[in-house]
Amino acid sequence: MNHTYSLHKITDTISCPFSEAEYSRFKFGDNAYAEKFADELFEGFIAQHKDLILSHNEIVILPSPYHAIPTASNFLCHYFKLRINHFLYENGRKAVSESKIYRNQTYTTDYGNLDYAERVKLIGNDTYYIDRNYIGNKLCLLLDDIKITGSHEHIVKKILNQYEVEGTFVFLYYAELVNKDIHPNIENYYNYFFVKDVQSLMEVSGSPSFEFNTRIVKYILKLEENDFSLLLSSMNKKMRQKLFALAVSNNYHTIDEYKTNLDNINHSLTNKNTNSYGYQFTERPA
Repeated sequence: MNHTYSLHKITDTISCPFSEAEYSRFKFGDNAYAEKFADELFEGFIAQHKDLILSHNEIVILPSPYHAIPTASNFLCHYFKLRINHFLYENGRKAVSESKIYRNQTYTTDYGNLDYAERVKLIGNDTYYIDRNYIGNKLCLLLDDIKITGSHEHIVKKILNQYEVEGTFVFLYYAELVNKDIHPNIENYYNYFFVKDVQSLMEVSGSPSFEFNTRIVKYILKLEENDFSLLLSSMNKKMRQKLFALAVSNNYHTIDEYKTNLDNINHSLTNKNTNSYGYQFTERPA
């Protein structure tokens, strides 16, 4: 049995039901907004589906599929889990368990500008794995930040059918595009509403609540030379080490489009304060 819940409904291009600037910062790793959005999502969801939650003893929560680098929705999922576990504690119930859908991504394209058919074709080439024995016959909460065309939900349902997973599945979204006359590229309007250039990206990455996610790692690895060097010089060594480790963990060193900047991150770590472009780093405090 499948259910869908979304907190905010996008009905037109003028009046957005949430803060576009906050959403953009969230998508690029400002987790103060991941926590804020998770709180809002939980309050809205539990108001409508309290009985559904309390009618199940075994609940599993899953963020959107990823390989090694968490997506923004993974951090949304983390804070949502904290809220729902407190709710279950107050009602004398077991805490939720957590699982994930493993995903080996095969593309570097930003699908925020694509329509439904293009998205399904693109992400359909990825490979996925789910632990059917762990989540089977349980209430599964599958969280994502936004539903634009439903392509990811389509893929997840396909995976569940492929693995013949039985259970109750609830797809939860912070926001959903319900007006299908609006082109799906509105997603990129939201994604880049605040993060428009390297200066705004540096503002986000300098936030005390910042964490790397898939989007910002890919974005950094595709930056042009000057912007890349400027951003990298704003990062202390610990941040650059984490950025490099995450990129390698996702096998980005095997993708030609990412290799130059990844090599330069590595170079900055092994050659003191100078990158391979010859620019000097000014270390930011750890």
